[in-house]
Amino acid sequence: MKKKRYVQVGVGGRSEMYYDAISTTFKDSSELVAFCDINQTRMDYANKKLEEKYKAEAVRTYKCTEFDLMIKKEKPDCVIVTSIDRTHHIYIKRAMELGCDVISEKPMTIDDEKCQEILDTIKKTGKKLRVTFNYRYAPHNSLPREQIMKGVIGDINSVHFEWLLNTRHGADYFRRWHRDKRNSGGLLVHKSTHHFDLVNFWLASSPKIVFAMGDLMFYGKANAEKRGMTDFYYRATGSKNAKKDPFALDMSSSPGLKGMYLNAEEEDGYLRDQSVFGDGISIEDTIGVMVRYNNKAIMTYSLNAYLPWEGFRVNFNGTKGRMELDVVESSYVNAGGDRDAEGAVVGHKLIVYPMFGKPYSVPIPEAKGGHGGGDKVMLNDIFGEKSKDPLNRAASHVDGAMSILTGIAANKSINTGMPVVVKDLVQF
Repeated sequence: MKKKRYVQVGVGGRSEMYYDAISTTFKDSSELVAFCDINQTRMDYANKKLEEKYKAEAVRTYKCTEFDLMIKKEKPDCVIVTSIDRTHHIYIKRAMELGCDVISEKPMTIDDEKCQEILDTIKKTGKKLRVTFNYRYAPHNSLPREQIMKGVIGDINSVHFEWLLNTRHGADYFRRWHRDKRNSGGLLVHKSTHHFDLVNFWLASSPKIVFAMGDLMFYGKANAEKRGMTDFYYRATGSKNAKKDPFALDMSSSPGLKGMYLNAEEEDGYLRDQSVFGDGISIEDTIGVMVRYNNKAIMTYSLNAYLPWEGFRVNFNGTKGRMELDVVESSYVNAGGDRDAEGAVVGHKLIVYPMFGKPYSVPIPEAKGGHGGGDKVMLNDIFGEKSKDPLNRAASHVDGAMSILTGIAANKSINTGMPVVVKDLVQF
């Protein structure tokens, strides 16, 4: 059997999940042939992991300016995009123009203009784009979809969705490139794309109208000054003040952070350990959103990035009752430890309240691994043998677009104070 050839663009924190899978579990059917990144040190570190951790051969490396050359020489079937969010559309479009299918990390892109460019390129080239929504595959997230499909609580009229990011994981978005909305689209795009995709998936619908409010209310220098903080610093490395800050990130104590970022920063100037109480943060940490869906359901959504525990609560109100899902996740720092700890479940419960009956718990299958066990299932769906999935969890470019469009519309609503009609943003 001829192996499917892959190249990977961007070898930061989210990249290892893919090159691990290709070089180990799916090595009989898949082959990674090259890395592409702005930083040679980081690519060398990824190759070192391939050789030492996964006992695989190192692959050829290309700078981001050599993308076209890489495609010409390596002739990949598919390009995996795990670069900084604001560059996703560049590599997605160019890969397709050069004849490749694409697998992209979420979010597909960060604004409506770039989203339209991707949609137009797909129409023009006929190539395929898959967006990796691993949360869909976690058993505790698949189960509500199953219950809704069975009509357990009837038609869903409203959803209340609350997501909590804690002072370890939530804070991490304010240390790194995500803190600049020009890079990430803010948490409403970079992080909430997971959550908005889940609601689209659960309801089998898409957003129609979005209204939102949000602000930077905890992180940032001005907020810290209001609380009486005086010992500021720019970055943790080499700072005396950082030693007294529980929010500071010590990269030297983590082999992953040291090899991937600290040792690589002289090459591109990227500082991974900036103070969460510094200037220059342009994303929100406190957000509220209201969405009307095309099936007339209404969602109220809340995201806060500085809370004591990590996880989410979602309540579904239907014509035959109510369903409540509570999930507590483990805390983690991206690339700062065991990948299986990223979004791993600490506890969960799903309770159904029939309109005229006793409440009951629905057993949730246990699953280990990152993102509630969803990572492994998704990777098998991408790289393994395809099997029928009645839940249709594989996410297309349309799914990728509809998830970010909720966040993009919410960003526009925050800026204008007005509701945003989603169909006015892009044309499919």
